[in-house]
Amino acid sequence: MNKHHESTGPADEQRITLRGPAELADALPYLMGFYPNDSVVMVALHGGRGRFGGRLRLGIPQSPQEWPHVAEQLAECLVKGSERRGEHPDAIVVFLCQDPADGETPGQTMERLRPLAQRLRTACGALDVPVLEALCISGGRYWSYCCPDARCCPSEGNGLSLPGTSVMAAAAAYAGIQVRGSLREMEARLAPLKTPAVAEQPQALDSAGAALVPRILDKEGRKEVARETLGLARVLMKRLREAPATAPSAADCQDDSLISNDEAAAMILGLQDRETRDKAAEWMEGPEARSALRLWQALSRRCVGPYEEHAAAPLTLAGWVSWSTGDEPGARVALGLALRVDPDYTFAQLLHQACNEGLDPEALRRCLRGESSEQKERGHHRAERVVRPRTVRPSAVRRNKAQPGQARPRAVARRRDREPRAHGHGGARGGR
Repeated sequence: MNKHHESTGPADEQRITLRGPAELADALPYLMGFYPNDSVVMVALHGGRGRFGGRLRLGIPQSPQEWPHVAEQLAECLVKGSERRGEHPDAIVVFLCQDPADGETPGQTMERLRPLAQRLRTACGALDVPVLEALCISGGRYWSYCCPDARCCPSEGNGLSLPGTSVMAAAAAYAGIQVRGSLREMEARLAPLKTPAVAEQPQALDSAGAALVPRILDKEGRKEVARETLGLARVLMKRLREAPATAPSAADCQDDSLISNDEAAAMILGLQDRETRDKAAEWMEGPEARSALRLWQALSRRCVGPYEEHAAAPLTLAGWVSWSTGDEPGARVALGLALRVDPDYTFAQLLHQACNEGLDPEALRRCLRGESSEQKERGHHRAERVVRPRTVRPSAVRRNKAQPGQARPRAVARRRDREPRAHGHGGARGGR
């Protein structure tokens, strides 16, 4: 068996040493904050004792033809991300987590994924970083792709420890760290609703699109829609905040019932404007953060039917608030879903990369606080200069009226920025 010693924290914190594949497999949910399903997970190790560093997760591509390219991308992302923080990884641990397909045994799943494990090992080796351990977890069992000793790593695999009985589980309980369930369960909380109550949501989104799109495409109308969207968001956040407390299992249903189809549609369409979304991102701390997160999650669930791609904006905001308030597992899940519905959504790309690299969100919080202060200051100066209301010429208020049904589901003002896509961590205005 390959013996290694991994420390779960820096030198000034309590260290938990994990020895061998069994303890690594049992530690995975506590490293991620949830049980990953259908996932490739890679964790960087630093120093002679193997201190855990950056980690990333990606859904396992269904087509094996994608595996070589994905393996190279994942290895480069983890290694380069660690280097940007000033620490070249000394090793990497790989986890492949997937339940057996219909008619497949866990052992067959492990063998089917073996080429992917080999691709990942080769890709990491090409960057001069060895894969210390590569594990497959399937059907409540684990296998090591690196250990050739059948005495400790038999061909039929080993059973995982009972939940809560491992060394890592004890340390996590002591530290107050909780595993929230499976990735599939966390994603379900953000998935489009399929209840009869939202059967008319697509029609509400059609109507909102017909009314709002022409206004968003107009310079002055865009500002008006932004004010309306942010004002409605404040109303909904207050409504959610003042709702009676309920059991966690019923909280999402209650939030959904407090937002009408028309309100959800207006918010979803309004958030497709980048500047409006960036203003909404300022609600990322303090008493506003919790109600804002609930609102973004509820709006993500209302992006149904042909409007599923519109969920990128509320999902990214949910991921940002989660990350800003210290909930990295929740952030990774929300941002991963945002990129699933729109892989080119730059704001989600930047946040997802920064979160995976373990960066501190305070830099972005300072940026958003600074923008908010500057805008308030500019507004104060403008108010001082106003002598009397300005007369608006009739030509300035003419609008092209959209006929019902004219607006296509994607014909909203989610215009791609003209500047090149950023590849590093930046502020909220770094992309769509």
